Amino acid sequence: MHMADALLSPVVGGVMWAASAGTLVYCSKKITSAMDELKTPLMGVLGAFIFAAQMINFTIPGTGSSGHLGGGMILAILLGPNAAFLVMASILTVQALFFADGGLLALGCNMFNLGVFPCFIAYPLIYKTILGDSGDYKRITAASILSVITALQLGSLGVVMETSLSGITELPLSSFAFVMQPIHLAIGLIEGIVTAVVIQFIIKVEPDILNNYNLTAPSRHRSRKPLFISLLVVTLFTGGFLSWYASSNPDGLEWSITKVTGQEELHVVKNNRVHSFLSQIQEKIAFLPEYGFKNSGAEETAENRRTGTAISGILGGIITIALVFLAGFFLKKRTHTETS
Repeated sequence: MHMADALLSPVVGGVMWAASAGTLVYCSKKITSAMDELKTPLMGVLGAFIFAAQMINFTIPGTGSSGHLGGGMILAILLGPNAAFLVMASILTVQALFFADGGLLALGCNMFNLGVFPCFIAYPLIYKTILGDSGDYKRITAASILSVITALQLGSLGVVMETSLSGITELPLSSFAFVMQPIHLAIGLIEGIVTAVVIQFIIKVEPDILNNYNLTAPSRHRSRKPLFISLLVVTLFTGGFLSWYASSNPDGLEWSITKVTGQEELHVVKNNRVHSFLSQIQEKIAFLPEYGFKNSGAEETAENRRTGTAISGILGGIITIALVFLAGFFLKKRTHTETS
């Protein structure tokens, strides 16, 4: 559901950038007082895990489409909404800058659609309401599925509205929504099941985590080494190996565009210098565009594609961890400055 710049006008893209930047500032202020030596590593490792998980597109049976985990609900459940949004913003920034996955103008939209809806709407209103004070696995499963479906429906509707308000494509609002919502309902159902499995696995490794997840309070000073090691192993395996076998079908957004327009390439009615300028910047920075090697002129082989994907999965996770640690460092430094 990563939007490309071709769907957005500079005005709509700029407004959504401002909305997401404001949310980032709000979240940073909320978690500053609770940062400690255990929370930043957890945020970094979970960020790397979600980065790798987003590379695994799964086929949606009978459609010719595919989907992948958004991961916002997993982050919100384990970190609380404010830290989860910071981590999701870091993942999307790494993807856009270094892997050209999602446009730079569209980055604000992608942060909002994949971060705000799961963290600040579906998590508190759906997940927490269903789960209540219970740690029952059946409730976790029901809460995960319904909250993820809600978040994806809101996110995909956000994509439709932002595209329609931009008015630079030939995508009619009603037709676009008519295909986007059902395909993301199917994707949400699968992601909800996966989310429930991941949360239950993590509870088994770290039984106290759901009593200690919210970064509005300092964490207990106990080692989380087994959880970190488990997540890192799964991340390396997912990004470095499982990503080879991701579905090659178009994702839900690409599939919907093709269904509406009848063409694989989107025809842009209006383009301008902002799109061209940002496209040139992204082309220079992205060293593994679309999770593969830059075109050297030689014909790409299956082995090259696999190698590029594996390197992207591992490097993307490392860069995400580094970016989250950098953010955590500045937040901790700010905490010390304010308290000294």
